[in-house]
This record gives sequence, C-alpha cells and structure tokens, in this order.
Amino acid sequence: MTAGTVDRIGVVGAGIVGLAVARRLAELRPDLHVTVVDKEDDVAVHQTGHNSGVVHAGLYYAPGSLKARLCTRGRGLLRDFCAEHGLAYDECGKLVVARRDDELPALDEIERRATANGVPGLRRLSAEGLREVEPEAAGVAALHSPHTAIVDFRAVARAMAGDLRDKGHDVRLGFEVTAVLPQVGGGVVVSSGREAFAVDRLVVCAGLQSDTVSRLAGDDAGPAIVPFRGEYFRLVPEREHLVRGLIYPVPDPRYPFLGVHFTRRVGGGVDVGPNAVLAFAREGYRRRDVRPAELLRTLTWPGMRPLARQHWRTGVAEFRGSLSRRVFLAAAREFVPALTDDDVVRAPAGVRAQAVDRDGSLVDDFRVHRLGPVVTVRNAPSPAATSSLAIGEHVAERVLADDGD
Repeated sequence: MTAGTVDRIGVVGAGIVGLAVARRLAELRPDLHVTVVDKEDDVAVHQTGHNSGVVHAGLYYAPGSLKARLCTRGRGLLRDFCAEHGLAYDECGKLVVARRDDELPALDEIERRATANGVPGLRRLSAEGLREVEPEAAGVAALHSPHTAIVDFRAVARAMAGDLRDKGHDVRLGFEVTAVLPQVGGGVVVSSGREAFAVDRLVVCAGLQSDTVSRLAGDDAGPAIVPFRGEYFRLVPEREHLVRGLIYPVPDPRYPFLGVHFTRRVGGGVDVGPNAVLAFAREGYRRRDVRPAELLRTLTWPGMRPLARQHWRTGVAEFRGSLSRRVFLAAAREFVPALTDDDVVRAPAGVRAQAVDRDGSLVDDFRVHRLGPVVTVRNAPSPAATSSLAIGEHVAERVLADDGD
C-alpha cells in the first residue's frame, strides 16, 4: 500500500496528541476520512484533562533533540491555534529557582540548554532579582522565562475535535478498542467487540493504555506504561497572591519528574505539586483506586525490579509526601516560605503514563513504532501537550509514508 491509496485512517485516543495527529492528517490529505475513537464519553478525559496547563518554552531539553524541536515548534503552533479559536493563552511567566548554591551548576546547564533552544526573553536573576518577579519566592538565583504560558488543554482538545467534526470526520466516543485485526488485502479492522470498522492505516495514541492497545496491534511488549499519580494542593483564594506566575525547582536530571512547584491556572487558582507516586491502577486518581490485574502487570514488568532497586529512596520520599501533608508542604515552603498549612486545600490528582524499558530505564523522549499499516505512539512525555500540534505533524508524516520508509 502506498501513500496515494490511503483514504481511511483510524486514530485510537481522543487526547490532545491523538486529536492533533488526526487534525494534521486531515490537513495534509483533504481526501482522507479520519475516525478517532476513545473509550470515554468525552475527549481529553485522562492525561490531557488532568494536565497542569503549562505551555513549556523549552528550558530543559537537550538542544537538537526531537523533544526540544517539537516543543519549540509546538509552542508557536499552539499560540496561533488559541488565537484562531478564541482560547485563553496567558504568558504569566516562569521562574526556575535554585534554592542553594549546590544547585547553581544545574541551573547553569538549564540556562545553556534554554539559550541553545532559543527560549525567548530568558534572564538570569540574583536572589534580589527573583523577588522582583515573585516577591514571596526564596532562592539564591533563578532563571526567568517571561513567555512561558498557561492554557486550558482540555478546551484546546475540544476545539480540535470540533474542527474534525466540522470537516466531516468522526470522533466516536464510548468505543473501547478490544481487537486490532489485519484485513485481507491490507489495512486493519478495529473492533470494540460490539462494533467494528475498517481502515487503511491506524495510529495508536492511547496514553495511559498505549502499551495495551499497541500490543493488540502486534507491537512489542515494551516499553511498558507505569502509572505515576501526581497529587496536588491548591491555594485558597485569599492566598493566591503569594504566587504571580509559575515557580519551579531546579529538576533532578535523573528523573523526568520536576518536583513540587507552583502553577497558576488559566481559569483561576494556583496549584501546588505534584509529587510522583506509583498508582495502583492505570487511571488511579485516588489512593483507593486499585485494579489488581493492572497492578500485577505493572509489578511483574521486568523493568520494575531494576527501577525499584535504583530509585527506591526517591520512591520512599515521594510516598512520605503523599501520606503526610506536613512533609508535602515543607517541600513547597522551600520556595515560598510564607506558605502555611491553612493556605491550601486538596486538589484533583493526575496520572502520568511513564514508559519504562525492560532494563528499568525511564523513557524520557518520544517513542514511535511502525508496524506496516499501524503506527504506535508508545511514549509522548511532557511537554507533549505543548508540543501536540508539532507531534501531529511528525507522526502524520510517518503515517502517510510508504511502507518501505
């Protein structure tokens, strides 16, 4: 099958990445009919709908890497998309704060990467300078990214779905994929058990379920998705003035998680968090959410043993923060000392789909596989929401390429 014969494409997953891929396919090939399916009754229910809302400027990523390139392009595309659709795009700015002198070398490296990635308006600030931006913040130095923005990614996803429907494409909700079967003569049949449809090519962008659905299509077992719950508090309204924009720590380069930070939301409010604790279900947004079969599959994945052996101390520290409000807020208070226990209430949690290789490595970059007529997005880590429209371009090109490419 060549690119010229494709006229039906399916996309599994109505999160922001799946919808962006579908949107780009429809742009590139107006003759296509695209069908997006999702098991939920709305779009963007999981990672997109629980996203922090930050439009990242590209501070952390290795210059020249796919992650850096997609973030830079995606940021511009997203800004334009929000303008075209009348969606809020607030450049509230971001501080990356070094709390101690021993964090200054890591801050220097972030500055080097951010400069190489063309982060606009970047400034290095002293302890006094950072307080001019965030009067309640504490630290010995900081980087200020004034054009880091916040949006409502769920609203963005809904606008993408609306665009697709307006152009005659399908976004079918309540359709849980249970089988992906090769079709005689090419293409595949996508089935929910009760209904099915045939496509010439299929894209799997299933987020928290990406490994499960990819295996249905014949892909490798790895990398496996290990769900990490990120728990938040939220500043009470009368204390929101403590934070003007975004306040982030200098991240530990060994982990893809950024640590507890302060995030202003485009719809109002300031969130504090998240931590990163192992969830006992793929969609385990609460501590009591346990699915034994999913948990067993996570714990028996070969990569879990070396992962636990290498990072158990960090895991214990994260669980302490999860179980103790005092410990959690102590970490946050290092950046905003005026924060008190009475200043926050519990906020909804999110779950991150962290891909883990068989050797226990945390997959920190995009991972896309090609299996004949099927393309599987096995890992789309942060800043995937920021980069979504650029990811859509990148994946769509692979989908429409000849099988020999």
